Amino acid sequence: MNGIWGQFVGNLAFVSLAISVWAHLSIWLRRRFVGHENILFGLMAGVASIGSILLAVEFSTGIHMDLRFAPLALAGMFGGPMAAALSASLAIIFRVALGGVAAADGVVAIIAVTGMGLGVNLFMKKRSPTLLHVVVLGAAVGSLLIVLMAVLPTLSKVHALAALGLPMAAMNCAATIICGFIVLTTQHLELERRMLATAFSQSPDYLYVKDRDSRFVTVNENMIRLYRFRTTAEMLGLSDFDLHPQRLAEELYHREQEVMRTGVPLIDCLEHIEGRDLLASKVPLRDREGRVIGLAGVTRDITERTALERELRESKNLLSHAMSGMSDGFAMYDPQGYLIFCNEQYRSAFPLSGDARVIGAHISDILRRVAETRERLDLSSDAVEDWINALSTTLHRNKDEEVQLQNGDWRSIKTRLANDGTAMVVVSDITVMKQAEIALRLSAEQLKSLAETDGLTGIVNRRAFDEAFMREAAKCARSNTPLSLLMIDIDRFKAYNDTYGHPAGDQCLRLVSKCLLISATRPADIVARYGGEEFVVLLPETNEKDAAIVAQQFARLLGEEKIVHSQSEFGNVTASIGIASAMGQVLQAEPSRLLSEADAALYDAKMRGRNCILVRALADAADVKMAG
Repeated sequence: MNGIWGQFVGNLAFVSLAISVWAHLSIWLRRRFVGHENILFGLMAGVASIGSILLAVEFSTGIHMDLRFAPLALAGMFGGPMAAALSASLAIIFRVALGGVAAADGVVAIIAVTGMGLGVNLFMKKRSPTLLHVVVLGAAVGSLLIVLMAVLPTLSKVHALAALGLPMAAMNCAATIICGFIVLTTQHLELERRMLATAFSQSPDYLYVKDRDSRFVTVNENMIRLYRFRTTAEMLGLSDFDLHPQRLAEELYHREQEVMRTGVPLIDCLEHIEGRDLLASKVPLRDREGRVIGLAGVTRDITERTALERELRESKNLLSHAMSGMSDGFAMYDPQGYLIFCNEQYRSAFPLSGDARVIGAHISDILRRVAETRERLDLSSDAVEDWINALSTTLHRNKDEEVQLQNGDWRSIKTRLANDGTAMVVVSDITVMKQAEIALRLSAEQLKSLAETDGLTGIVNRRAFDEAFMREAAKCARSNTPLSLLMIDIDRFKAYNDTYGHPAGDQCLRLVSKCLLISATRPADIVARYGGEEFVVLLPETNEKDAAIVAQQFARLLGEEKIVHSQSEFGNVTASIGIASAMGQVLQAEPSRLLSEADAALYDAKMRGRNCILVRALADAADVKMAG
């Protein structure tokens, strides 16, 4: 039994050696016979199977046991139908030619095992085989052989399963796994080699390897296109002296020799070759003992990049000139809020925070500097961080702002968002425009004040009173509160003017206005000159009783002025006052009735002897004689 195992081990060594020889020759053969790899693999498997038959263990006359099945199964698995058919055909022909009582059983076993390998190939569905597939195939081959030795007629008669079943199945299983592993490793190495060769050949950069004398050992496709060769073989053995002018060739040669002499790589060195700008990196190559035997170079064509950089520099210079020549400040912030460009005008527009407005500064840091210097008047001292966060958040929005600085200057800040998220900011000095705007607004307010003010007395004129009356009447109607009106007329004022002259009359009118303003002191009260020597006092949310108190206070103050009036029966300037009060429905339906009633009350006061106050709540009227 030990002898049988030894013979099987010898057979295993032969099959493994045959597969190993194939693995070493396959790379060379595939290069010479491109597209015929499966045919070559089938031939090799068939030859290995025949060799195994020649080394077979003769169990009985005409009955041989060997490891022919491992190459056949692997041919079906790795080579597919073509390799399987070719290897099985060679094995069958040889086995039939060999003859013996078990020839038919041998042919059946060859077909069965080859078919099993082909089945695994179909099961993988063009996926790359793995070691697991090989192990499964080995186990399946061993199991199948046990079944065949049990069922095939000739083998079952001689009890082959009992005598040689275990070594036969085990050694074929081992041969399948070992040889499959060899084929699998070879395929992986070939795949890696092809990937490296493809990457080297089709790289967009210029790749090459030189020997110790700076002669080309290998180059990629880009190199032969650069130097206008048809094949890589034409460049092999050439040096830079064969390709470039003497001066350039010497420069390149000495540079490469320095790399190989010192062992220090040359990284990103700029070269000008064939009218192109190239960026070259060169590293020394060493053998196993560490000796430098050459160098590998990678050269990148940066001609377009150099041109673009040149255009970019020119554009940047042009932009800088344009930005420096413009009167406005200009800045750009990236989507994260960092300042990526600004001109000097942008910095000088903010004198207190200009030192923080530098390239690379974040908007929050710039605003924090603004807060520290109190540069903007709109800054709240209570919530500085909230103010900084709010403005930082709204930086990348289209907006227009007008801000006033601490020194009184005004700035217009216009922010526009670009498609890439960049915020472009234009800052303009609008101080002159803003001052003109403020002056214009003040002038407008002054003109409005002049239009609504009586020029002599400085109180509200008739036009402004009419607008105020309608406004207050509507307001009191809505709130259902009383609205009272005092209508005042200076007694015998014409005689006063005739006696003392118009300047004295004007002074008299001014004194009357002063007394009225002192009497009606609430912000809502309105004192107006109604015309000539007539005055009105509008008292919102005031009833007739409170209105009479205001009138009495005015009469008292006027009496205290003691303005001499020789033509008056009272000896001093006095006034007659008519008071009317209304609310609710009357004000809403017919507010002018309040004016009519007050005027009627004034008329009655004058008819009753002047220097008196007459109160009329629209329909009802009562008079109150003024003391003294």
